Amino acid sequence: MWIGTLEFDFLLGDVHSLKEKRSVVRPIIAEIRRKYSVSVAETDHLDLHRRAGVGVAVVNSDIAHLTDVLDTLERHGASRPDVTLLSVRRRVVDTDEL
Repeated sequence: MWIGTLEFDFLLGDVHSLKEKRSVVRPIIAEIRRKYSVSVAETDHLDLHRRAGVGVAVVNSDIAHLTDVLDTLERHGASRPDVTLLSVRRRVVDTDEL
């Protein structure tokens, strides 16, 4: 079994409060969860208004399919017009290595 993760670091646009931040980040998380059926959550920069860290996890038995899903998710994060993608960190682990 393979586990793949992505950690997105987003710079948000004209956001001045945590409430405004939630109104930008929640739809991103909901869309990723709905469209790709993966686990996703806000995981970093929780106290900053203009930054958001979003983590995504995927589990699959086929490394090729897992890589395709991670590639698609990375392209999706980079193509969002309402945020700027600063960085993406990817990890793929074989559970036999754990």
